Amino acid sequence: MDKICSFFGHRKIEDAEDLRKKIINLLETLIVEKGYNVFLFGGFGEFDELCHEIVSTYRKKYPTIKRVFCVTDETFLLARKRPAYLRETDYEEFVYLPLTFDYWYTRIYYRNCEMIERSDFVIFYAEHRKNSGAYKALQYAKKRKKEYINIFDSN
Repeated sequence: MDKICSFFGHRKIEDAEDLRKKIINLLETLIVEKGYNVFLFGGFGEFDELCHEIVSTYRKKYPTIKRVFCVTDETFLLARKRPAYLRETDYEEFVYLPLTFDYWYTRIYYRNCEMIERSDFVIFYAEHRKNSGAYKALQYAKKRKKEYINIFDSN
């Protein structure tokens, strides 16, 4: 049975090396001790890039790890329609999560909600700013009583 983790954070991160160490330690526990093997990505910003890089390193050691990119538009499931930055080799799977409410300007928020719904654990790097997408995702995870950690609070 798959154990699923997702990531949400700000486009810009501070003190990347300290943050890298925290994520490595956390993922080591999730992968080795708790058996997490599926990692969902939305792909916006430095935090997602850092997490993807670390999960990719773990995948070399644990090849059963699956990196899944959750697209915001169903047409992106076709490789030829996908933005150039979404390379086939960076993920084991691309998925479109059906959204409960879908307008172009809210698509990312509702995609994030669907990612959280499918996750057993969520890793956040979210400052407490009401207009932040990462913070809105954190609030949604709290409301849904998801297991999570906000690494920003420990920075």
